[in-house]
Amino acid sequence: MKNDEKYKYLGKINTPLELKKLPKEDMYDFAREIRRYLVNRVTENGGHLASNLGVVELTLAMHRVFDCPRDHVIFDVGHQSYVHKMLTGRFDRMETLRKPGGISGFTNIFESEYDAFGAGHSSTSLSAGLGFAAADKLAGRDAYTVVVLGDGAYTGGMIHEALNNCEKHLNLVIILNENERSISKNIGRFAEHLARIRNKSSYFKTKKVTGEVLHKIPPVYKIVRKAKKGLKSALYGSNYFESMGLTYLGPVDGNDFEATENLLREAKKLGESVIVHVRTKKGKGYMPAESEPSFYHGISPSGGKKSGARSFSEMMGAALTEMAAGDARICAITAAMCDGTGLTSFKAAHGARFFDVGIAEEHALTFAAGLAAGGMRPVAAIYSTFLQRGYDNIIHDIALQNLPVTICVDRAGLNSADGATYHGLFDVAFLSGVPNMTIYTPVTEKALKKALAESILLGSPAAVRYPRGGENARICEAFYGAEENEAVLGARANFEKGDALDAVIVTDGVIAAEALLACEKAGEKGVRAGVILLEKIKPYGECAQNVMRLLPDGVKKIIFLEEEIRAGGMGMLLADEMARRGMLDGIETAIMAVDDTFVPRHSGKTMYEDAGICAEDIVKILLK
Repeated sequence: MKNDEKYKYLGKINTPLELKKLPKEDMYDFAREIRRYLVNRVTENGGHLASNLGVVELTLAMHRVFDCPRDHVIFDVGHQSYVHKMLTGRFDRMETLRKPGGISGFTNIFESEYDAFGAGHSSTSLSAGLGFAAADKLAGRDAYTVVVLGDGAYTGGMIHEALNNCEKHLNLVIILNENERSISKNIGRFAEHLARIRNKSSYFKTKKVTGEVLHKIPPVYKIVRKAKKGLKSALYGSNYFESMGLTYLGPVDGNDFEATENLLREAKKLGESVIVHVRTKKGKGYMPAESEPSFYHGISPSGGKKSGARSFSEMMGAALTEMAAGDARICAITAAMCDGTGLTSFKAAHGARFFDVGIAEEHALTFAAGLAAGGMRPVAAIYSTFLQRGYDNIIHDIALQNLPVTICVDRAGLNSADGATYHGLFDVAFLSGVPNMTIYTPVTEKALKKALAESILLGSPAAVRYPRGGENARICEAFYGAEENEAVLGARANFEKGDALDAVIVTDGVIAAEALLACEKAGEKGVRAGVILLEKIKPYGECAQNVMRLLPDGVKKIIFLEEEIRAGGMGMLLADEMARRGMLDGIETAIMAVDDTFVPRHSGKTMYEDAGICAEDIVKILLK
């Protein structure tokens, strides 16, 4: 970003109070300035671009109408909160966006009093907002709660559960931002319904006035209300929100600042739970993002340019597409993440067997169970942190019935930039405790293909977990060489069985690169160490046997290393399995994992340093 860039407003308007003083005629110039800054900053730092460009006018209007932080603003997911951050005292820190020690790419209650509720996952906002509004009512406060969510969030069940519990007489304003996108294009009956809703300009004004009059004559009110509902239904059809007992306003052009501000002021006057339906254009003001909103949803610091190397997500999608050509039972399922999970090629080649269920991970997994029970071989590709939502479905609907569902656990392990909401730390622990579950941990393209093929043929539940990004050259060279062994997946070592070693590091995933570096550093200090890389960790009995097959005689110490939570993780469970089998007699053991923390991001540190599992930390244990 150019350091000499001059702005007329940015840097001078840092609070909602200052924003309220800005003349209306200046708002459109301010919006253009914000967009110019967003394009420069996000293409430099990486992050969510298209969604933030779309909500500039909406965010400006919202902060002029409501009084934050007294009023609570809650963003769904939070990836569209960059403008909100810029207007609430954090513009001078935007250059640290998504950097170690910098501000979060999502709302964070520890970062600012203006971030009323932390976010990162979809469809949680209305439940939290309802809690805020109910708390204010119980405490006798007249503050407003404003929930901002995209229409994609409505494909998640939590939104509808919260709507079912909304009380009419709360100071709750629900802003539905319709941009026809969650990440991939929205699907489902609800998205179709929204597209049909139209506003009648005089309807709500008339409704409010007549309601106030007729409420004073109860018998007449009941008759008129019943007749009105019947007539309205006959003329216009039902409105989903009003059927839930909520007042509905809109739709309005959410990129028209004045119209949006006026509608929000009307919503505030009502003093009740109200839906405000706005329509915005994702990527507004930046033609590349307008043309390809999915691609510019979340971009890398390269400005969205793709690197030459394929990601594991793309490898998985290509491999599954190829396998499905020869097996008509194979189906692919995504929860609104077709592009992110690499399934675009599968969708193009096998459209009838591709299912995007929207932001509904629980449904995706039980739907997969139904497909499996019906004779298919479903593969559900879900990010590790999103998979947490479907734990009951994994246990009750898949594993308990021992159904052949493969779960591709994308973004497994620590993930930089987006913080704790995207760290895939827990899947090994919560999947390891599930009976009938097999867990694969490939770190090369060939190993991923083998794991995927083997899991589909197992006839029982399986998880194939892989990290963000692509292959690590150090790992490929150390464990696989020029020709990758085509043997059954299990474990590999960077040493020979007869080598004389003082210690061995047993690990899985791309943290193996840190283990290799630690061995080099320890070797410089006279400690001989090697690494065993696990490609399959569960069943743990089989895993223990694979480790013993490779372990040299005379090893004095084994370190179990993982970028997963320690409690119930690979290290704890494998060490326990080996100890119960008498495999660790006379051997000192240590477990290095993420220890009861969400891994804060400290300035200048890598994720492994933050978690205490980097090469230097490993060396300290090796030298003890």
